[in-house]
Amino acid sequence: MKFRNKRRLQILKQYIIGWTIAFVFLSIVRGEGTKELGSVQMEVWKAILASFFMGPIFGSISGIAQILTEEHGYKQIAFQKLLILRFLFAILFVASIILLAYFIFSKDIGLLQFAFEPGSFAIYLYVVSIDIFMFGLRQVNLFLGSDNLWKLFRGRFYTPREEKRIFMFLDLQSSTMHAENLGHVEYSKMIQDCFIDLGISVENEAEIYQYVGDEVILTWKFQDGIKGQNCLKVYFNFKQRLDKRKEHYLQNYNCIPHFKAGMNSGIVTVAEVGKYKKEIAYHGDTINTAARIQGQCNELKQEFLISESLKNDLNNLGFVFSELGSIELKGKGSQTRLYAVNQTKSK
Repeated sequence: MKFRNKRRLQILKQYIIGWTIAFVFLSIVRGEGTKELGSVQMEVWKAILASFFMGPIFGSISGIAQILTEEHGYKQIAFQKLLILRFLFAILFVASIILLAYFIFSKDIGLLQFAFEPGSFAIYLYVVSIDIFMFGLRQVNLFLGSDNLWKLFRGRFYTPREEKRIFMFLDLQSSTMHAENLGHVEYSKMIQDCFIDLGISVENEAEIYQYVGDEVILTWKFQDGIKGQNCLKVYFNFKQRLDKRKEHYLQNYNCIPHFKAGMNSGIVTVAEVGKYKKEIAYHGDTINTAARIQGQCNELKQEFLISESLKNDLNNLGFVFSELGSIELKGKGSQTRLYAVNQTKSK
C-alpha cells in the first residue's frame, strides 16, 4: 500500500509538472496574443503566474483520471477504447476550463459567446492535445517499464555502468501441460491474467525487467530488494494473490497456476542497447546464475530457491531458510550453495 501511494504520487507529480510547463509555454509563446481572447485579457507575466496556479489544478485532475484508468480500466477495456475515453475526458476537461474561466473573467456576456470568442478554439485544441500527449507519454513509459523512458531521455546508460542488483526468475509450473489442455489462445489469456496479478509486485518495489513466454524476470536495486525483505515478500504476495483468485482461474481455465522462482544478487552491467528498438539491458553472471537456480526448482522439489550470497544479506524474520547443499549449476565451473525459502507459519 505504501509503494502504491508512492506510485500514485509519482503519476500526479508527472502530470502536474507537465501541465504547468504546458501552460507556461502557452503563455510565453502567445505573449501579447493572450489579448486576442477579448474577455480574458492578461499580461504575459500574469499569465505565467496563473500557469503555476492552473498547472497543479488541471495536472491533478488529469493525473487522478490516469490513476483510476490504470488501476481499474487496463484489463477490462481495450487500448483503442481507452484512447476514445481519454479524448472524451479531454473534451469534458476543456468544458470545465471554459466554465471556470467564465465565472472568473466574464463581463456581462453569455456563456456561448464567451466560449466561442475569436482565438478560443486554438486554446481548446492545445489543451486537448496536451492531455492526449500526456496520456500517450504515460503509455510509452508503462510499455518500457520502471521509468526507463526518462532514463533513455537522460542518456544515463548510454555508456555501460555497473550496479549491484537482485534478480528473480519466475516461471509457470507445468506450462506444457497447461498449454496442451487449454490450447494456445486460452493459455495466452491465462498468462495475461497471471501477469496482471503480478502487478502486485510493484508494492514490494520490484521492477519488471522482461516477460519471456511464461516466464518473468523481476529486479531490484540491491538496497530496495533487501529493505523489509521485499525480494522475499514479493513471491509469497504473488502466490497469495493467485490463491485469492483461484475461483477465477478454475472457472475460466480449470486450473490454478503455480510459479516457481529462483533468485540471486550481485554486480551486473547495465546499458542502453539497440538502434531501432531501444531498451535498458542487464548483463552478467548474476542473471545467468539466477536463471540456473530457478531451473533447479523441479529437481529439488522446491518452489522458491535463492543463492547463499543473497541469503547472507537477509534476515529470517518471517521466513525459514532450508539449506539444500552445494549444487553444480549448468554452465558454471564451481558449485553454488542453495537455500529453499518458505514463510513462517502464523500461529
